[in-house]
Amino acid sequence: MSAVALVVTEGMLPLELSLAQEVFGADINGVPEPWYRVSVHAAGPVRIGRFQVLPDAGLDQLPYAGTVIVPGWADVDEAPPAALVEAVRAAHRAGARIVSLCTGAFVLAAAGLLDGHRATTHWAHTDTLAARHPGIEVDPDVLYVDNGQVLTSAGKAAALDLCLHLVRRDHGSAVANTVARNLVVPPHRAGGQAQFVAAPVPARDDHPLAELLPWALERLDQPLTVEDLARRAHLSTRQLGRHFRAATGTTPLRWLLTQRVRRAQELLETTGESVDAIAVATGLGTATTLRRHFHRTLGVPPDTYRRTFRATTR
Repeated sequence: MSAVALVVTEGMLPLELSLAQEVFGADINGVPEPWYRVSVHAAGPVRIGRFQVLPDAGLDQLPYAGTVIVPGWADVDEAPPAALVEAVRAAHRAGARIVSLCTGAFVLAAAGLLDGHRATTHWAHTDTLAARHPGIEVDPDVLYVDNGQVLTSAGKAAALDLCLHLVRRDHGSAVANTVARNLVVPPHRAGGQAQFVAAPVPARDDHPLAELLPWALERLDQPLTVEDLARRAHLSTRQLGRHFRAATGTTPLRWLLTQRVRRAQELLETTGESVDAIAVATGLGTATTLRRHFHRTLGVPPDTYRRTFRATTR
């Protein structure tokens, strides 16, 4: 998967292309070496917006990539170029992991890669995708969908979430968090949490939550209450709730639970600790409680997550 091919053609959106380049092609300290090898593929020089892109290789080289990323498609009313569709289809047949960002899903759909599968795209175009390709289960309420070898994302920032998800799949949560910090963005959001910011970054150092959130993250093994958080932030519980909703879109207790599950993910990936020990270390108390919340949040039990993670990182 280390060879990442970014596909470009006339009519693609520059933002998603740039996001993928920043995640997979940037020079980032603290990540494994060798990092991803990124190349740009097109039929020839391409103008995207006001920029001209000179490709490294042609579309015929896509089957040799480990991961092929198709950025957003500007005009979904136009059919994507046949050469692009066939090149993506050929890469899939060769075993490449195929990823669409935003409306790049229309290219994957035209290639037949989404038939019979769940997929997503920018919310403004989900109805169009579903109408044009009735064989796809289009989900308009998620950030991204991971079907293993074929992945799709919603628009704009969700494309970054999917890119960070791929880093997590390939290298683990610690490396994904390192990449997120270098990009000055929140750590990756789970695909099913449509607009939920898992670990917000307050905009100002004097924000009421700026010191509280790191303080709470260091004490996830402790039985923190809303009253504990409010007292630490020198706020009433009502004020605390208002600030949390504004910054994270959720409640203090829901935020805490999400952080506990994220911490459990990291421990499952990086240690051999039992589920019981991880439940205690994350403040969830018992293995039963951990399994319930873990499965509800991520869709799989902790033991399955650990086995899957270790299998994909060998």
